[in-house]
Amino acid sequence: MSATRPIEDGIVRDFKVNLSYGEYLHLDEVLNAQHPVSVPEHHDELLFILQHQTSELWLKLIIHELRAVLRHLAKDELKPALKGLARVKHIQRTLTEQWSVLATLTPTEYAQFRSFLGTSSGFQSYQYRAVEFLLGNKDRRMLQIFDDQPAARELLAELLGTPSVYDEFLHLLARHGHPVPADVLARDVTEAWEFRPELVGVFQTIYEKAEQHWEAYEACEELVDLEENFQLWRFRHLKTVERTIGFKRGTGGSSGVSFLKAALDLTFFPELYAVRTEIGVPR
Repeated sequence: MSATRPIEDGIVRDFKVNLSYGEYLHLDEVLNAQHPVSVPEHHDELLFILQHQTSELWLKLIIHELRAVLRHLAKDELKPALKGLARVKHIQRTLTEQWSVLATLTPTEYAQFRSFLGTSSGFQSYQYRAVEFLLGNKDRRMLQIFDDQPAARELLAELLGTPSVYDEFLHLLARHGHPVPADVLARDVTEAWEFRPELVGVFQTIYEKAEQHWEAYEACEELVDLEENFQLWRFRHLKTVERTIGFKRGTGGSSGVSFLKAALDLTFFPELYAVRTEIGVPR
């Protein structure tokens, strides 16, 4: 039994005129985009850089998918919107699992290069803020953090003024006869979403008469999955930071673990959780 296999005659070998794998993916740029700053260079800094670079690539895809979801919802194309949300959920699970790799970085190892990071911090990820904006957690104050990055600031300013996924979903429900209040539909989309108790009854009807409103019912559950995945990602981030630096302040100036813990109280779709208390309760 041989440990090798023949290279088939039909396999392309000449890339003077043919497109290669490396060229298509721009691998020279991607694989040379890691530049450790520790002196002397610490072995584990490459792990730290790759963890954050790959996270940013997945965030880029989430933004791409959520913007498509917005377009589909606006055109009453719920099925492809749900397909996009399903893909985002798989990306979220990958992002969450990535924390287990970074968690292999011990406090002693991280301490040997952390000081070289200066004031750089994940808090400054404009793509993370873009995802939050797309899901409804708008905060105009975040724009000023990116004053020195015009393209990032422009993207966030655009998304600040764009209806969130939840906004577009509520508009779709209204177009299909669900009694979404007019003031909810006309709200200022540059503001963060706040709990609207009058929506709970709308969702209660959808849940209690699921067979009549199946697609809306399915969409509600997809959004709940999305939020739950986001919270799991936040929690794994928090626990990874806690096990790596304890309760030190963050490199970007935040309080660290305490700041991350506060984010666990943020919610995108509060009415979809509140309705669970009401399901089966006589009205």
